[in-house]
Amino acid sequence: MHNTTARIKTRQGGRSVRVRLLAIALLPTLVILPILLIITIVRWSDRLDSTLISKVNGDLTIAHQYLSRILETTEDRLQATGDSARFQEIINRGYGIDEFLDASRISQNLDFLYVSDEAGQVLFVSPRIPNLERRTDWPIIQSAIVGRADTAIDLYSNAELSQISQDLAARSNLELVPTPNAIQTDRKAETRGMVIHSAAPVRISDGRKGVLVGGILLNQNLVFIDTINDLVYQKESLPEGSQGTATLFLEDVRISTNVRLFEGRRALGTRVSAVVRSAVLDEGETWLNSAFVVNDWYISAYEPIVDSFGQRIGMLYVGFLETPFTDAKHETLWTIALAFFGITLVTIPIFLRWARGIFKPLERMTATIGEVEGGDMSARTGIIAANDEIGRVAAHLDDLLERLQTRDRQLRDWNEDLNKRVDERTRELKQANLQLEATTKQLIMSEKLAAIGEITAGVAHEINNPIAVMQGNLDVLRSTIGDRAESVATELKLLDEQIHRINIIVTKLLQFAKPEEYADFVTSHKPQDVVSDCLPLVKHLLQKVDISIEREDAANREIAMNRTELQQVLINLLVNAIHAMPDGGRLTVRTFDSDIEQRRGILIEVTDTGVGMSAEVLKKVFDPFFTTKRDGGTGLGLSITQTLIERQYGRISVESKLGIGTTFSIWLPEAA
Repeated sequence: MHNTTARIKTRQGGRSVRVRLLAIALLPTLVILPILLIITIVRWSDRLDSTLISKVNGDLTIAHQYLSRILETTEDRLQATGDSARFQEIINRGYGIDEFLDASRISQNLDFLYVSDEAGQVLFVSPRIPNLERRTDWPIIQSAIVGRADTAIDLYSNAELSQISQDLAARSNLELVPTPNAIQTDRKAETRGMVIHSAAPVRISDGRKGVLVGGILLNQNLVFIDTINDLVYQKESLPEGSQGTATLFLEDVRISTNVRLFEGRRALGTRVSAVVRSAVLDEGETWLNSAFVVNDWYISAYEPIVDSFGQRIGMLYVGFLETPFTDAKHETLWTIALAFFGITLVTIPIFLRWARGIFKPLERMTATIGEVEGGDMSARTGIIAANDEIGRVAAHLDDLLERLQTRDRQLRDWNEDLNKRVDERTRELKQANLQLEATTKQLIMSEKLAAIGEITAGVAHEINNPIAVMQGNLDVLRSTIGDRAESVATELKLLDEQIHRINIIVTKLLQFAKPEEYADFVTSHKPQDVVSDCLPLVKHLLQKVDISIEREDAANREIAMNRTELQQVLINLLVNAIHAMPDGGRLTVRTFDSDIEQRRGILIEVTDTGVGMSAEVLKKVFDPFFTTKRDGGTGLGLSITQTLIERQYGRISVESKLGIGTTFSIWLPEAA
């Protein structure tokens, strides 16, 4: 009695676990503070990234406005030249035009300037080129012919630039430099030229209409790109260590840039990354994000450049080096992290000291439970000295484990005896169940086929009578209305076709229901000959999609089967294979000798690389009236095919995988 009272006092006098947990809950340094820090850092980082994107978007707007201003200025100057009294005077006078064009070209910083008549014949050109031939299908030239000046950015081939000037052709010829992250290409050089193309209407001799055309080649036009860069990124517009860049792309090739490949060499001929090309050139979007540029990451902005035909032919890019901003962000994050860790290091020892008295006994109990779950029923906590709630729980746990060990021994003995009895009964039930399943499947299939055959034959015969009446009355109608039948010839022809279609469907139903009535004489022939006869019959379907035919004719034996029926089987399989490849593919037909169960025969395989079939569809593919076609399939093709093959003591099977293709295999015995 004395000992029991002492244990109760000891338990009541110990410190409560509840008090310790409350103390830990009042110190949220390791929970709330980190969450607040993370939320603050994430929001600050997002705001900084958003600010950088807004800046580069503004930079792109300035570059775009500068490029648009150049286009407008070129057009205005060209229009002013064409409208000038000096130009009209020289044109009417008939001499001095070459010198005038040279002076105008140089003053306007144009790379070429010429005058052509309405038919496209070049009359005067600067620099002077004999027999210059120019295209007349440019939209800006068509616009000038109708009296409206226009300017756009167009692509000139290297041959067209060579006609104007070998120097321009040389400037447009850039050797492509292998660039990380760019799409793969077999091209070695970019030879086309991107030209600011301007045309203005003028009057030539005798008051005829003419066109004044001028152009500026942008390939390797470093003055143009450096002016954009100086405009966008003025001094002190970026933090120390960052660098602003601008680039003009012809498609994905840098043709004018101040990005450096290495010190002293511009990155001309390098290419944009594949992800930027896809977004800007393929999708027509404006890229505002971080991007890998030649050899470093930049906060970048790209916009597509569209030519006078409305096609995306290149990109305008501005951006600045991302590293200084990333370094500043990391420096700030490290400062915050170090401050947090400093505070945490001061408070963690206190938390650990308080928590140790709680978690050590709990971990011991958890380990004991794990040992018991692992099979060691003799495991115990062994916690005796603890004088709080955890100690009392540990004592109760040891007591429960002792009882559990006793019950476990009893249950194991009962379980062994029960398992022996269950195993015996299970084996008997499995064997009986397998026999029952096999018998049930055979009965269901037999009843299903018999019922379908009777119903199909009855329906087919019942349909034939009204069809015959409809066909007869249609003939009477034609003879009755006589010449007036021509006015409804299309409708009558449509009725004939639909009645014929019903007749074909009825015939297929009867052939499925009573195949013995439709059997024909049997002949011996090689299967590859029948395949050769069938391929021309499906040629019109092959021409609709890009499907290649592969054949392997390795069979040396002959088979005994009605040729028409075999053609029907093969055509049905070929048509199904073609329908399974709506986007094209490869159709393979193989014939070779094959023995099954010591029977000589021939195997015919029809393989496609189409959409394939699921396991659920494969189970039903030979069922009557089952079809996956939504455009009018009857679902009898493969069922009739199976009937015709099995009537010749053959076999048909199918293998298929979704997204890979399907193979139908037909085995037929060798002709005696």
